[in-house]
Amino acid sequence: MSASAKRVVLASRPHGEPGPSNFRLEDFAVPKPGEGEVLLRTIWLSLDPYMRGRMNDGPSYAAPVPVDGVMEGGTVCEVVASNNPGFAAGDIVLSHSGWQTHAISDGKGLRKIDPAIAPISTAVGILGMPGMTAYTGLLAIGNPQPGETVVVAAASGAVGSAVGQIAKIKGAKAIGIAGGADKCRYVVEELGFDACIDHRDPNFAAKLKEACPNGIDVYFENVGGEVFEAVFPLLNFFARIPVCGLIAQYNDTESSAPKWAGAMMRNVLTKRLNFRGFIVRDFASMHGDFLRDMAQWIAEGKVKYREYVTEGLDSAPTAFMGLLKGQNFGKQLVRVGPDKA
Repeated sequence: MSASAKRVVLASRPHGEPGPSNFRLEDFAVPKPGEGEVLLRTIWLSLDPYMRGRMNDGPSYAAPVPVDGVMEGGTVCEVVASNNPGFAAGDIVLSHSGWQTHAISDGKGLRKIDPAIAPISTAVGILGMPGMTAYTGLLAIGNPQPGETVVVAAASGAVGSAVGQIAKIKGAKAIGIAGGADKCRYVVEELGFDACIDHRDPNFAAKLKEACPNGIDVYFENVGGEVFEAVFPLLNFFARIPVCGLIAQYNDTESSAPKWAGAMMRNVLTKRLNFRGFIVRDFASMHGDFLRDMAQWIAEGKVKYREYVTEGLDSAPTAFMGLLKGQNFGKQLVRVGPDKA
């Protein structure tokens, strides 16, 4: 095993869009596990939009990454040395060890992964946090009924792609919103959505309305901004809006209320709209149901997924900046190391 390890730390807090100067790649000595600890070697690193919020120093549902601290993120790791009776060298585990090649863990929060069930990368993708976000947000908040219309933004991404496919399984009509013809084609032809509208199209709002002749019953919000403005007039009475993310606004430097906020609040009242923001851990009790159902749907070919992989830890900052601009096509992953040392 190499005596040298690498990590990516937050060099400075971004103002607006993150840039290369906000990250720093560092070398450090591979640590040794103490009593009750294990040494982890990262195989897969998950990159997700929520990480942009962790770069800010402000009130949120989780503490920010400190300046000079390791960027946080979900990982799939190999246990390479263990002083913990619950884990043995060679175990593959789900962790939250962040943007680094090696980490020490006391074993709390680690979950063993069985490589025989599915590719281990899915533990931070369709069978991990993104998949569970789609499952819980749609079913617990959206509650789609047969024949209803479900619209999901960022429909080719890790969460959105699963939302639409689950909606179809539940008998609803699935309409995706994505950026570019290739992504829209993938959403319809490979994932089985009923339609997908390109939000870059100058006639986006009109085409979305045409695709939703009966209005929108569930809107799974991943984006915000102009996409939401086009969706809002189409929301039906008693529509449900699970608010998962607002990627179009993550780099905003001002937080003033939009000019249409008053009209929105009137419609929230008169249409009895149900907006609910959520974090996936709110529904931790559904984890067993999620793993059972999603694994079965994948095995039956009812849910498909795509991974967008960059190689090496040093690719993480550029890949993350691209993620925030929609340059990824599917679940954004970084292959940090080989499956076995």
